[in-house]
Parts: sequence; structure tokens; C-alpha cells
Amino acid sequence: MIPKKILFATDFSENSLKARQCAIDYAKAFNAEIFIIHVINSSTIGYPSLERGVPLDIRTALEAIQESVDKALELLAEKCSASVSNVHTTSRIGVPAYEIARFAKDNAIELIVMGTHGWTGFKHLILGSTSENVVRTADCPVLTVRSANTMG
Repeated sequence: MIPKKILFATDFSENSLKARQCAIDYAKAFNAEIFIIHVINSSTIGYPSLERGVPLDIRTALEAIQESVDKALELLAEKCSASVSNVHTTSRIGVPAYEIARFAKDNAIELIVMGTHGWTGFKHLILGSTSENVVRTADCPVLTVRSANTMG
């Protein structure tokens, strides 16, 4: 399988830099499109489920977060566009692993590339692993790229 649609999932951390470069390298090698996604983790803003709507005091904060994420995605797309001609961005609010896998399925993504924090032990047990959950739930291959500076 040669992927023509690659999804790069980012949390904008340093851990995502090597994964971003990997996604770019694959896109160049396979003449593929890159889709960049960032998921605003709804559980970190105090509302694990936003299905019932967002209270007004949170709505303003979400709008500010969304604006900041959109600007960061735009800058990231510009950097990627220097090497890859077809770059698309999107952001979501929700549970990151679920939203990444759902976006991939809905858009016929053929490869997901994402960084991993490399947490082990207690941190991993408590915080879980978005990349691990994406690997378990995605319908396409997932390439996880561990940053050299991540340890338990």
C-alpha cells in the first residue's frame, strides 16, 4: 500500500516535531496529501462530553482556544507546504484518540503519523496514551514516532 492521504496528528509539543518531519518525508516520497489535525481535549477543559452544549463562560474560552489552534495550524501548514504541495488542516474538540480515528475514517486516510510522549509506568497508567488508543481504533496503519528526549 502506498498512501496518498496521510494524517499528521499534532499536539504542538516538541514530541511532535520528529513525527511532523516523518509525515513530510512520507508525503514527498509517495506524492501524497498531508492532513494536519489537532484535537482540543474536551476533558482538560472540564467537559468530557460537549453534546449538551457549552456553558457561556466556557464558550468564550473555547473560542479563544480555537482561534489560537487555527493560527498554529496555519503556521504549521505553511512550514509543511514548503516541502509538500497538498496540505490541509483541521481541528476538533473532543477525545483526541476518538476524533483522530474518526477523521481518518471519514476522510479515507491511508496512514496516520503521530508522535508519542514515550511515557511508561505510573505516568502511562494515569495519563494513558493517545497514540496507543489510535493504534487500537484506527482503520488504517498508524506510525508512531517517539521523540528522542522522552522517557518515563
